[in-house]
Amino acid sequence: MVMRLYDTARREVVAFEPGPVVKMYTCGITPYDAAHLGHAAVYVTFDLLQRRLRDAGHRTVCVRNITDVDDDILRKARELEVHYLDLAAGEIARFDEDMTALNVLPVHSTPRATSAIPDILGFIGMVLDSGHAYRAGGAVYFDVSSFERFGQVSHFDRERMLELAAEHGGNPDDPFKDDPLDFVLWQPSADDEPAWDSLWGKGRPGWHIECSALALRELGSTIDLHGGGSDLIFPHHECETAQSEAATGEPFVRHWMHQGMVRLGGEKMSKSLGNLVFVHALLDTVEPAAIRLSLLSQHYRESWEFDDALLEIAARRLERWRRAGTGEGALDEVRARLDDDLDTPGALAAIDEAASGGTGVSRVAALLGVQL
Repeated sequence: MVMRLYDTARREVVAFEPGPVVKMYTCGITPYDAAHLGHAAVYVTFDLLQRRLRDAGHRTVCVRNITDVDDDILRKARELEVHYLDLAAGEIARFDEDMTALNVLPVHSTPRATSAIPDILGFIGMVLDSGHAYRAGGAVYFDVSSFERFGQVSHFDRERMLELAAEHGGNPDDPFKDDPLDFVLWQPSADDEPAWDSLWGKGRPGWHIECSALALRELGSTIDLHGGGSDLIFPHHECETAQSEAATGEPFVRHWMHQGMVRLGGEKMSKSLGNLVFVHALLDTVEPAAIRLSLLSQHYRESWEFDDALLEIAARRLERWRRAGTGEGALDEVRARLDDDLDTPGALAAIDEAASGGTGVSRVAALLGVQL
């Protein structure tokens, strides 16, 4: 097997040649609302990658975190007048049901941020000891000027970084920062927010720190492949990389993989805009395998516009494949297509051709996670 995947940091399609055990980390949900198709696209892509790696004889160890304490979930819990962990529990259960319906394989672990407070505190101590962080205003900040490789994942210029930091809660105007791009590792909690004791005062973690601490705890200092939605490239994955390498002195990620955005009405699906198509709502009227096929019909790196017609096309495709019966038609060609930067549109076209010729395609559909 020679797989080639686009690497975000290297900005090109390169060989992905892990060892027998592939260590993977994908950023998971913040459980304050239901999973939408943008979420589903990410997890179906990582699921497909795991299936192909396992098909080729690798063992995959995939960690998918749960951000059960941050600004968004605390804000939503405050609005609903419920405990933030009760809100998280309900949404995690619904997310798990959605992923099971879409035939997403169980991942190795799904650690929660609140389970990792001791790990986070220890990690922040490592960053401080390395000279890459400072204390101010009751918080601990990462000093981006101390890390010369800051920008190695996104390759964005400072202006773009500042713009995205402001969009994603980075608070560039924080008066306690030495530099607007510095980011918080530990912050004081508001009176109605959860707080944990630390050497720097009672407070809670910043956004980026949990993934570094959890990745180190669950997978070690270097991960074979890490990723998520392309909206996480900056600031989340850039900051995660900087603090991880500052703390351990080791390369953090060998290969970065990011999913394009799913749009609705010309804008990416997001909870802030409210232009969402929820997985659980689709499942009321659409067969799960058709939803999965509609996601696989788009190349993972491309952003695309959702339309109900995609579900209708997927349903018809599913029926054609089922009529073709059992068999291993197009298996080698589909493997080759998947090894070429997960070319799922090409893979589906190959299966279509085999099925149209009367060759059974059940084996190759299963490789894609589609049960006929």
